[in-house]
Amino acid sequence: MRAARPVRSDRPARAVGALAGGVLPTGALPPRARGTRRPARRRPRRHAADAPVWLFDLDNTLHHASHAIFPFINRAMTAYICERLDVARPIADRLRVEYTRRYGATLLGLVRRHAIDGHDFLHAVHPNEGLAALLRSEYGLRRALARLPGRRIILTNGAAQYARDVLIGLGIADLFEDIVAVEQMRRGARWFAKPDALPMRALLRRLGASPARTVLVEDTHTHLKRYRRLHLRTVWMTGHLPPRTGGAPHRTQGRPHYVDLRIASLHQLRAGRGGRPERA
Repeated sequence: MRAARPVRSDRPARAVGALAGGVLPTGALPPRARGTRRPARRRPRRHAADAPVWLFDLDNTLHHASHAIFPFINRAMTAYICERLDVARPIADRLRVEYTRRYGATLLGLVRRHAIDGHDFLHAVHPNEGLAALLRSEYGLRRALARLPGRRIILTNGAAQYARDVLIGLGIADLFEDIVAVEQMRRGARWFAKPDALPMRALLRRLGASPARTVLVEDTHTHLKRYRRLHLRTVWMTGHLPPRTGGAPHRTQGRPHYVDLRIASLHQLRAGRGGRPERA
C-alpha cells in the first residue's frame, strides 16, 4: 500500500457558485475558486461502447476518511442526535451506530423513525470550513484514476456538497462525470442509501450501463455483497480502513466470494478484458 499524504492546504476546499444544490452535469468542471487557474476547456470525452463504468465510493475509498473526517462527522452526528432527540450522549452514539447498520446510513434511521429533516441533518454533520486540512490521500491518486478507461462516477451516502468539496480538495473533480450522493438516491419524499438495490437499478438505467461492465469500488464489504447480487463487478478497497471495522478482518489475506478484486491501493487497479477489474 502506498503511504497516505496530507492534501495541500492551498487547494480550494469549497465549491463556489450556483452548483450548491445539485450534481456536476456530465462533462462539466467544478466552478473556479478565486485565485486559481482556469482549467483548459475540453471537449466531452467519448467512450467506447464496451468501456467499463466505474462507480467509486468516496470516503475511505478515494481518501483516508478514518484519519480525521469520520471522527469529525461521528462527533457531529452524535451532537445533532443529542440536541434534536433530547437524549444523552451514550444513547445518541448507540442510535448513530444502530441506524447505520440497519438502514445503511444514520440519516435514514433519523428520517424514518424520528421525522428529522434530512437536508438539515446533512448540512449540520459534514465539514465545510477547514475541510482541506482534514483530507489525506494516496500519492499519485490523480494518475491512478486518470489511467482507468471508461466513465467514472461517484456513488456516496454522503452529502452532494461535501462530495464536491472533497473532490475539489483532492484535485480530481474533473475526472468524474457525475456525483450521485444520498440526495440523488431519493425517490419522491422517500430517502434511500447504499446498499439499497432501488437507487442502484435506477442509476444503471439512467447510465445505460450493463451490470457486467459496471465496476463498484468500495471499502464497505456489505455494500459489495449486496450489489454483487445485481451482477456488478466488485472491488474491495481496504487500504484506508482502520485495523478492524465492525468485526470484519479486512487486514487478513484472501477475499470474500462476492469480491472480484481486493486492493490496498488504487494504483493496483486496472481494467482487464471485457471491463473486468484486474490487479495492475
